[in-house]
Amino acid sequence: MPPESVTVPVAAERPAGERGAARARAARKRRVLVLLTRVLLLAALLALWEALSRAKAIDPFNFSMPSDIWDQIWQWTAHGTPQGSLGEQIWVTLQEALLGWGIGVACGVVLGIALGRVPFLADVLGPFIKVLNALPRIVLAPLFLIWFGLGPASKVASAVVLVFFPVFFNAFQGAREVDRNLVANARILGASHRRVTLQVVVPSATSWIFTSLHVSFGFALIGAIVGEYIGASQGVGLLVSGSQGTFNTAGVYAAMVILAVVALLAEAVLTFAEKRLFRWKPQNRDGGR
Repeated sequence: MPPESVTVPVAAERPAGERGAARARAARKRRVLVLLTRVLLLAALLALWEALSRAKAIDPFNFSMPSDIWDQIWQWTAHGTPQGSLGEQIWVTLQEALLGWGIGVACGVVLGIALGRVPFLADVLGPFIKVLNALPRIVLAPLFLIWFGLGPASKVASAVVLVFFPVFFNAFQGAREVDRNLVANARILGASHRRVTLQVVVPSATSWIFTSLHVSFGFALIGAIVGEYIGASQGVGLLVSGSQGTFNTAGVYAAMVILAVVALLAEAVLTFAEKRLFRWKPQNRDGGR
């Protein structure tokens, strides 16, 4: 009797390339769907806010409305602010935030990896760092204003203290979580303590450090804005303070929108850099779920 024919499932007959292309198309469709849903949700919330304000269901003086906020942004863009052009105010705040972010990240990474690699340092400095971390760091801004004056230095200092701790703790934990087998193998091959730190520990802790960078830039902006709000001659924080002083609710919201756009752009840059740096890491097949 002739052998019975065996039916191979269609999915198994598809080449690996076709399956990969199908997964890529599914991932692109999901990203588009997520983006459209976000846009629709935001549009619905803004429309509801506008409608409630115009119907006086909420007080438009206290809560403003999206159309007034847009008008305020356009007025600042077209005619400038009391302190100068809007672009100049954004650039001043961005400079302070970037400088504070850079200093805070550098100090946090160096000290975090050092304490993660040297237990004696961790035992000595650990209690001091915990005490400093427990302090409400925002209240240090007036002290920095007294020390450094109304210039950018006080805003940079506020940004540094907000950025340092999340970066430090991530770098410290990343140094502690390094695979001990990698460290042991490197030492067997004759690597010095410095080479083990630079060529094994630091690369292994990079993903931990990048995780903190996404959050820490927002903290840098907060530090710069708080410093400008307390006392400054330029910056977006001064726009918030001035708008509050004149009961201009739309101006406060407009400054918040501008800061949100700056933070989103910075997040996009960091995400792009992270993807380029960690191209070797496998991606989730279900679109990141």
